[in-house]
Amino acid sequence: MRLLPSPGSPAPGFSGRRSVAGLMALAAVAILPLAVTPNAVLASGPAAAATTAPTSALVIAHRGASGYVPEHTLAAKAMAHAMGADYIEQDVVLSRDGVPVILHDITLDATTNVADVFKGRARPDGLYYAIDFTLAELKQLEVLERGNKQGEQAFKGRFPRVGTGLTIPTLAEELAFIRGMNASTGRTAGIYPELKAPAFHRAEGQDLAAAVLKVLAEAGYGPDAPVYLQSFDFNEIVRLRKELGYTGKLVQLIGENSWNMAPGVDYDRLRTPDGLKEIAAVANGIGPTFTQVLTDQNKDGVAEVTSLVADAKALGLAVHPYTFRADRLPPFAASFDELVRLAVTTAGVDGIFTDQPDKALKALGR
Repeated sequence: MRLLPSPGSPAPGFSGRRSVAGLMALAAVAILPLAVTPNAVLASGPAAAATTAPTSALVIAHRGASGYVPEHTLAAKAMAHAMGADYIEQDVVLSRDGVPVILHDITLDATTNVADVFKGRARPDGLYYAIDFTLAELKQLEVLERGNKQGEQAFKGRFPRVGTGLTIPTLAEELAFIRGMNASTGRTAGIYPELKAPAFHRAEGQDLAAAVLKVLAEAGYGPDAPVYLQSFDFNEIVRLRKELGYTGKLVQLIGENSWNMAPGVDYDRLRTPDGLKEIAAVANGIGPTFTQVLTDQNKDGVAEVTSLVADAKALGLAVHPYTFRADRLPPFAASFDELVRLAVTTAGVDGIFTDQPDKALKALGR
């Protein structure tokens, strides 16, 4: 690939611990902001070596191996572990009786058969909320491949949207399952829980953060364990550190303001140097969308590297963007391998969330 200057961005600067290969990769972007033309050839020298060198970037299984098996099932987590994912993600919501369970949404419609099992239990907006059901009731549901609002499969070509007996795990069950695989294989996969909509839970009279911290402690995940705890809600990240006294690694997820992910949180500001300073005061990393790291503002098929990674690393923040999907490539990447290399080798991110951990590992030469 050919490296081109990307106008309108300050020169990146990086800090923190890195491998030799990582330092070489970052050196390639430390001189000028970059744009990358797919399928071109680099000149010889350190930059050329950096684009082909092995990397130690983390591969984080997004909802498990969700590109192959229905998301957030124990089957998806087993496949992710077997593929060699460094970390496995858990999205966490609460049942009506306050039990942390693994679901991406606070509603059940997109990934379960709730409308068939509990017809008539939807709220006035027509949706079925997990927090309206006890754990015993949630366990009666089957987990399905994700669907859209029309009930059709959201990702064509993935696991069929049919019932196969898969159920919703609790956080405690999943952590025990992962620890069991760590023990039996001799390979440790870390965990990456996300607090889903903590403000919503608080409005419903429940404290999601406190419930999750209790389960983590009971499972033996202390401050030095391989755990990243994440949330889109900056107010909750601050609360975790300052009020609840959590001393483990925290990651502030960064979305778009149009998503309305967390009340009172301005993601545009959090991406600025001043916003990143606020994050760095309480957290260890950020999780932006990969399109906040790599853009194609000119619509010319050339990926432009933003200053976000450099700005974050200058403050000692790790950068773990989401979500890398082999079946949802952006226009500026001709292949999944290229997308991964652009993010890791060129932009210098420290890890990636992916639905296909096996392909990410392959792209990284692991």
